[in-house]
Amino acid sequence: MSSTKTILLVEDNTQDEILTLRTLRKANIANRIDVVRDGQQALDYLFKQGEFVGREGPDLPTVILLDISLPRLSGLEVLKRLRANPLTALVPVVILTSSDEQRDRLSSFQNGANSFVRKPVDFNDFAETVARLGVYWLATNEGPPR
Repeated sequence: MSSTKTILLVEDNTQDEILTLRTLRKANIANRIDVVRDGQQALDYLFKQGEFVGREGPDLPTVILLDISLPRLSGLEVLKRLRANPLTALVPVVILTSSDEQRDRLSSFQNGANSFVRKPVDFNDFAETVARLGVYWLATNEGPPR
């Protein structure tokens, strides 16, 4: 298993994806960032199945940035499945969403999210939030032993 710290970004909105990637690079986050665009792809990536059989790179990311509203399988369903599997149960998951619904925040934490972050509407606020997330989860936080 590789010791490289990576981010898995699960995001179906192309503009949010581009902005997130650009912001992380601008914050000097040079780590590997893999992107998938729906909930089923996220599970396939994490469990190296489907189109990701034989995927190169680390077995598991250091942190998952997970949107709630995704095609094929919702972010909350992805989160439930991650927490139910011993392989992925301890991988940090940050819900990064446009939702401001209390029920989404509650469901996220009930299902094992490590953090819930609402995407700011303002470009500069969004960039600052994403940069802080990257620095915290890759440089400051010490995750569970693997």
